[in-house]
Amino acid sequence: MEQGTLLDEALGSLHLSGRVVLLEDCVETSAAFVLHHILKRSLSQPPHSSNVVVFVALAHPFSHYDRILRRLGCNLVVQRDNNRIFFFDVLVDCPDGEEGKNSDGGLVALYGKIQKTISALPQENKNCITVMIDDISLMEVAAKGSTNLVLDFLHYCHTLVSEFGCSLVMLNHDDIYSDTVRPSLILQMEYLADILIRAEPLATGLASDVHGQLTVLNSGKERSRNKLSNFQFKVKENSVEYFYPGSRT
Repeated sequence: MEQGTLLDEALGSLHLSGRVVLLEDCVETSAAFVLHHILKRSLSQPPHSSNVVVFVALAHPFSHYDRILRRLGCNLVVQRDNNRIFFFDVLVDCPDGEEGKNSDGGLVALYGKIQKTISALPQENKNCITVMIDDISLMEVAAKGSTNLVLDFLHYCHTLVSEFGCSLVMLNHDDIYSDTVRPSLILQMEYLADILIRAEPLATGLASDVHGQLTVLNSGKERSRNKLSNFQFKVKENSVEYFYPGSRT
């Protein structure tokens, strides 16, 4: 199977514009490669494309994503210089100790910067915006554990989806919470999401040639969601291989 085909097909059938995409993973199986894939996909449109990405980074700095995307054939420095990506490094803009000066962990100011950036874009760019957040769980840390502050921020970002037709892509770790009952933050994010993509380990355990499975579910809340795709993957140094269960010998 050609690399990337199954994920491209799953995403291509969903029309991400104006929709909320939630990526969920766990310690054993990271979904970061899906975030990288959507980032490259958003920036790798035809020349002179008006697509713009607003990236909110809590887990890693710009250099980390630039290094990974270069391996995938996308130069983030060039994209940044061409105003195709606006990168907000929360680790730099609000280092340890600084967020203590704001009871909201700096999230209100961060949203203000995002809104200002989008509002200043040329009109032809405002219909092709993808807002990406690389780690919701670390946003909760920045907000000193306040789920309400994080939810307020996400609801603010959701208004951008309504106002500008943006795509909102978020990554969260589903298994970092110790409570047996799923926390309200995850439930609320799943409620907001039009598309849910889960990266999970194989039910049969670890395997050298299969790193996990992806399940893509479309809009519809709780049990009414429809499973659109389910396939397995293997993450390589410069690419990801996707294949249906049982198709490898």
